[in-house]
Amino acid sequence: MENKIENAVKLGQVSDQVRSKHKGFSQWDSYSSRRDHDTILQIVIDGRDPINATDNEGCALPTLVYLAREKRPQYHHNFKAGAMNALIRVSSYISNGKLLLNVDCDMYSNNSLAIRDTLCFLMDEEKGHELAFVQFPQNFKNLTKNELYASLRVINEVEAHGVDGYGGPLYVGTGCFHRRDTLCGRKFSKDSKSDMKWDNRKREELGIHELEENTKGLASCTFEENTQWGKEMGLKYGCPVEDIITGLSIHCRGWKSVYCNPAREAFLGLAPATLPHILVQHKRWSEGNFHIFLSKYSPAWYAYGKIRLGHQLGYLRYSLWASNCLATLVYSTLPSLYLLRGTSLFPQMSSPWLIPFAYVIIGKYTWSFVEFLWCDGTILGWWNEQRIWLYQRTSSYLFAFIDTILFSIGYSNSAFVITAKVADEDVSKRYEKEIMEFGASSPMITILATFALLNLCCFAGFVLEEAIAGSKGIAKAYETMSLQVLLCGVLILINLPLYQGLYLRKDKGKMPSSVAYKSMVIAVFSCVCFKLSY
Repeated sequence: MENKIENAVKLGQVSDQVRSKHKGFSQWDSYSSRRDHDTILQIVIDGRDPINATDNEGCALPTLVYLAREKRPQYHHNFKAGAMNALIRVSSYISNGKLLLNVDCDMYSNNSLAIRDTLCFLMDEEKGHELAFVQFPQNFKNLTKNELYASLRVINEVEAHGVDGYGGPLYVGTGCFHRRDTLCGRKFSKDSKSDMKWDNRKREELGIHELEENTKGLASCTFEENTQWGKEMGLKYGCPVEDIITGLSIHCRGWKSVYCNPAREAFLGLAPATLPHILVQHKRWSEGNFHIFLSKYSPAWYAYGKIRLGHQLGYLRYSLWASNCLATLVYSTLPSLYLLRGTSLFPQMSSPWLIPFAYVIIGKYTWSFVEFLWCDGTILGWWNEQRIWLYQRTSSYLFAFIDTILFSIGYSNSAFVITAKVADEDVSKRYEKEIMEFGASSPMITILATFALLNLCCFAGFVLEEAIAGSKGIAKAYETMSLQVLLCGVLILINLPLYQGLYLRKDKGKMPSSVAYKSMVIAVFSCVCFKLSY
């Protein structure tokens, strides 16, 4: 198959030999580009056919349909949400199953009992009629032992279970079973039934060709015009994280959801294998969530009075990811700069006001460490998570915050950025060895390198001045600036992979020379200017 695809790309067309074996290729004659083509639909397996729809052992096979919805340059295709809504409409005409499962293209089923577990929830005699969807955690099969780029471990094992107690988890766009009618806008009522039976003889009188032709119009560019699709029906449009806003609207219509986290992961996917890719992924997530916060669908006011307060706060916790960049930027730059200037920003060691700071620092990181180990993480994995926590908030979240503000005032357009998951052999080998991959130059990598060098320059300048001042200077620094020294020192330790990528590594995954020069110039210039402005 790979060879056939490569040959078709080289030729610019499907060869006659291949075309004669697969009738579906005839539908690609109208194909101009991936954003300009007719609806392409083929029923590959017709589950209604008791003779041909069987495997080698004679067991019945389900209906299998291939769909590529129509796309035209003059029509907005609404990214993943538009694709999902087209699939919902087409499947409703062909099979109309009451239960819908959606997974990302890089994910596969790892637990055959997942659908049984789902039906147990949805068909429960007491609470099943209240549930709109069953959400499974988003797990990855290619994580390294110590999770080099962190993971969703704490979210999956702690936070999702917590919000489950207030009305159900958020819809995260993959590994989720939906009731068809609730996804299509049905409101909750106490009289709702959890019956999951449906007529499997739908469209029995139509042949395959006729069924295909009758269904194509449902995936056309113009079908949704002057309809409620993307508004009150299906996944909502206008947001990079269409899953979160869709789940919120379902919860606000009175429905609940449930979180299912079996011991054997239900679905597994691929995590990004480079630092730039993980930063881009989190930029899209945080930007989309902040976009929701500033929109009419903000959990702060849209959900007010419709869901429980704890549930509302659970949504807000993710909606405000991007704004976390502000506090993180302050704490990762100003204390170091003022350390270089010799100005204390925190209470002295002998001051009782040091106690609140010590309580927050010790309490926060002790609890975080214990929580991570309780979730079966490793010590080094926890340290890697602290590093990625810092990197996300000083790059991904910062750019997401700026882009969302610019979008809100009309200076830019929102875009859906697909995260690359496939890595070449060299990248994969370094990833398996837990060597951080920086790759090509990017603004987010540049800003990380700049902040890392800024902290290093400030710490080096401070140590040099104190060494010149002698023992009295060291004693004074210990009394007045211990917390700043500690903070700056921890930031330097966290950024060790950045320093290695800038100056020590020789492989292709190192920092580009342009990033090293730019970040060094900006960091040194900032330190000199701040020092001289005193």
